[in-house]
Amino acid sequence: QVQLVESGGGLVQAGGSLRLSCAASGRAVSNYAMAWFRQAPGKEREFVAGIAWSGYSTSYADSVKGRFTISRDTAKNTVYLQMNSLKPEDTAVYYCAADVLGVVTTTTGGYDYWGQGTQVTVSS
Repeated sequence: QVQLVESGGGLVQAGGSLRLSCAASGRAVSNYAMAWFRQAPGKEREFVAGIAWSGYSTSYADSVKGRFTISRDTAKNTVYLQMNSLKPEDTAVYYCAADVLGVVTTTTGGYDYWGQGTQVTVSS
């Protein structure tokens, strides 16, 4: 069993930056694909970014390309999401997810473990 705990959310002005962290426990996730999803009020949960088990392959939603960067620290069993140039439309609860197969997918059904989420609010 894997537990995922997100942190780093908060309130920021448009144009600002935040770095989210997702700490995994229970077992090493070095062979897992990791991803970030987000869910805004009244909307479905959507894929934001993902990183394959190797750390060399990443994928991003078009809406965040060039602004967000996903990375992982295998030694710390932690995944990060660096968010720059934030916009009000980035406001959502951000969730970390892990896939035991090690391959990034953009659908929620492709992930086996989820964190509880962290709120990101971007003011205009």
